[in-house]
Amino acid sequence: MSLNRTEQMVFDYVQQHLDEKRHWQDKVCKMSARARDPHAAAIELEGDLWRYFEERSAVASPFREIAQREGLRRISLRNLAEYLLRLWAPVKAKQKSTDGTPLLPYA
Repeated sequence: MSLNRTEQMVFDYVQQHLDEKRHWQDKVCKMSARARDPHAAAIELEGDLWRYFEERSAVASPFREIAQREGLRRISLRNLAEYLLRLWAPVKAKQKSTDGTPLLPYA
């Protein structure tokens, strides 16, 4: 998966700050557990990541520098959201039929 430069900066920042990393790991796991599907979780997480970017851009480097240089125009953080879900969300068990074979999602 390829991240844009803003997504990579956010990911690197979170990885380097243990409290931030714990916060996002917890948030991703909870969001994944309550979402109806991975796409819904990614959409919700992407919105939270953008709000985080906006909040941090007022107070923390390197967010502040990007905001000063490029402004706070909306940037997609969807790839980062999907990556974090894959990285930190618990894998949901696949359903099986009564005879033990996996159920197909579109039968």
